[in-house]
Amino acid sequence: MKYILDNKEYDVEIVKKRNKKTYVRVKEDLTIHITTNFFATKKEIKNLLDNNHDFLRGAIEKRIKEREKENGFYIFGEKYDVIVMPQFKNIKMVDKVIYTPDATKLDAWLKKETRRIFEDRVRYNYQKFEESIPFPTVKIRKMKTRWGVCNKKREYITLNSNLIKETVDKLDYVIIHELSHFVHFNHSKEFWALVGKYCPKHKEIRKELRE
Repeated sequence: MKYILDNKEYDVEIVKKRNKKTYVRVKEDLTIHITTNFFATKKEIKNLLDNNHDFLRGAIEKRIKEREKENGFYIFGEKYDVIVMPQFKNIKMVDKVIYTPDATKLDAWLKKETRRIFEDRVRYNYQKFEESIPFPTVKIRKMKTRWGVCNKKREYITLNSNLIKETVDKLDYVIIHELSHFVHFNHSKEFWALVGKYCPKHKEIRKELRE
């Protein structure tokens, strides 16, 4: 099935199950995925899509932004053009352009910079805490569903490497969130009050990270 929205054609993937409700989402490749019951007709599905244009536009826009960020080179929300210059020995940054001898050196440089910046922001945010918490070991890895993880017992936090692409306030929020778990290892009112103490705009930032 095909569906046209704003003069663009999208593939529609329909999966029928023993569902009472119908669920719509947009996949990474911009396919509209619909999970519905066995008795739903194509006409009913089209009517559902017709009545949810705003949702579809928002979901499609979100996927496009995710794809741009995944494929582009971003540092703290700013996009950089990457130019390979084999005659260069080291990485050079000029305005919004990064010159690199090759892709391997660029990847190694980014990993090194990410660790340096993340550890620096952890030290910065750790000093804010009036509560007695351990100074954590910082681990960095790419995660699909989480921005950060706290291991209270082993006293380390794991930060999503993709945070290097986000703005500094988002990185700081995730760090404060994970450090707060050393005080409240849950998501209770007390936990969120502590997060809010050191990151007053945590609700807005959290919403932006979810979008």
